[in-house]
Amino acid sequence: MGIQFNILRDTLLVVNTIPGGPSEKIGIMAGDKIILIEGENVAGTGLQNSDVVKRLRGDKGTKVKVEIKRNGNKDLLEFIITRDKIPIYSVDAGYMLNNETGYIKINRFAANTVEEFHEKIALLKEQGMKNLVLDLQGNGGGYLNTAFKLADEFLSNDKLIVYTEGRSYPKETFNATAEGEWETGKLVVLIDESSASASEIVSGAIQDWDRGLLVGRRSFGKGLVQKPFMLPDGSAVRLTISRYYTPSGRSIQKPYDGGHLEDYYKEKYERYSSGELFSADSISFPDSLKYETANKRTVYGGGGIMPDVFVPIDTTRGSAYFTNAIRKGLVNSYALTQSEKQRKKILKSHTNIQDFKANYKVSADDLLDMTNYFANEGGLEFNEEDYQRSEDFMRLRYKALLARSIYGPEAFYVIINEVNESLNEALKYLENGEYNKMDLAR
Repeated sequence: MGIQFNILRDTLLVVNTIPGGPSEKIGIMAGDKIILIEGENVAGTGLQNSDVVKRLRGDKGTKVKVEIKRNGNKDLLEFIITRDKIPIYSVDAGYMLNNETGYIKINRFAANTVEEFHEKIALLKEQGMKNLVLDLQGNGGGYLNTAFKLADEFLSNDKLIVYTEGRSYPKETFNATAEGEWETGKLVVLIDESSASASEIVSGAIQDWDRGLLVGRRSFGKGLVQKPFMLPDGSAVRLTISRYYTPSGRSIQKPYDGGHLEDYYKEKYERYSSGELFSADSISFPDSLKYETANKRTVYGGGGIMPDVFVPIDTTRGSAYFTNAIRKGLVNSYALTQSEKQRKKILKSHTNIQDFKANYKVSADDLLDMTNYFANEGGLEFNEEDYQRSEDFMRLRYKALLARSIYGPEAFYVIINEVNESLNEALKYLENGEYNKMDLAR
């Protein structure tokens, strides 16, 4: 059907329609409430997410009738939706941070990621982009072929992107081929401890060729090549046959010599407890893992990609009170209730997201109403100390969620990126001339 939905106070609410999906094509809008599905009332009936999926999902080409309550309309509106393939987008945002610098956020490497990237970068070039910030924070990977293609957008002249090699498998190389969309402009890539696999192939290649500046924290370290082997009963076992290496020869894969998968994934928590997420000085690399980039800059292997500029994780805004509100879905549901009430007023006062960002203010009364909502709807007891610690972040996150509901998914990043410390650091390097001192390829 192509909608993002939420069940709010026992009512099925359309949070957003997916661009290009069947619901968007026939005029269903964010804020609509689905009251009837095929003539059956679904409002106030204890509807669950699984019930929604069961009623709305179906084979391509089949139809489903929904009747919708829309603010400003007395009667229910009837829509006949023809089910179709739902486009899933992997580029969350692409917009100008200032007059010269564009920003693109990729959440995963999917089949259409490069095409989406082309669309965004073309729009940004039209707006005068001279610098690009590529945000791969939290990107856990995806299709490796997409990673090769995306890296190719930044590298020229048949440059090596990545190679694989195993004990019983010969070396296989993957090189840049076609002319890319951003081979010469300034480039910054944001990574963190959740950037993995395909994200590490892209960032590792960019760093090794000195094509751009990496900012953030050491990436996850996932670089194994696995191959399925079929068994007589029809099942299969996946065996690791080789590893991914960056152009300088660094292994992306972090070691887990003990062989315990649990320990492998718990390493994120060990980074936190060891202090690695707070200080680059707590990370020790032996000389045996030292490598050189194309311009003879020193980089290190041993698992994951270490950025050129380290940015510590910020825990000053968090609190147990606000974290619990987020985990319970209370912040999101409160933003949805307010977007439903204020949509027309906000769109009349703030015609676009930039106007909303600059001029919409979340008041003290708004926050008081929010905390009352947490208590009444989620049983979350107010904590004054935690509130004081998280007040500014509560205000910003609520504003970002409100923007997403009213202006679309990209609007969330336009607002929340105010506290994206790695992005802020990237902008400093681009604006104060430090980027030019990093001995990068130009």
